[in-house]
Amino acid sequence: MKITTKQITTTAVLLAICIVSQFFKNTSVYITGPIINACLIIAALGAGMACGIILSVITPVTSFLITGSPIMSAIIPCVMIGNIILVVAVSLIAKKIKGNAGLIAGMAAGSIVKALFMGVVIALVLIPSLLPEAMVPKMAVFQTTFSVTQLITAVIGSVLAFIIWIPLKKVIAEQN
Repeated sequence: MKITTKQITTTAVLLAICIVSQFFKNTSVYITGPIINACLIIAALGAGMACGIILSVITPVTSFLITGSPIMSAIIPCVMIGNIILVVAVSLIAKKIKGNAGLIAGMAAGSIVKALFMGVVIALVLIPSLLPEAMVPKMAVFQTTFSVTQLITAVIGSVLAFIIWIPLKKVIAEQN
């Protein structure tokens, strides 16, 4: 598969948006999470599934570099996989079911499966096994963050992506 200059440029612009949003992570995950999920979806739709996957892999690394969270370092691969699940679901379902119905179905399925994956692997397996004894009282907060919060931010990001994608796909079609 060949990735074009246009796809690289689109992915780079979306990565820049993700990086800027990650500086607000300490303010609220409800700002950063939806922006990143929207960028992942737009990358998949506008530049192709491969570019969405590339962005899915890079954003957890940039998040770790910006926030430096020790918990984040342990779960980076799981966040990458969760992001890839969202991108692949949106890409495949939107391609199979044409129109807005396919896009909405892909976003819903991707958001749910991403949250389920992260909820089980991170919240129920990794965090209980990695959390230092002193932080055990905060386990419920971490578990909520990597399950319910992931679903909420993925759904909000999907809504943002849907709103942005409707006019954007017309512009892309006109350019082609």
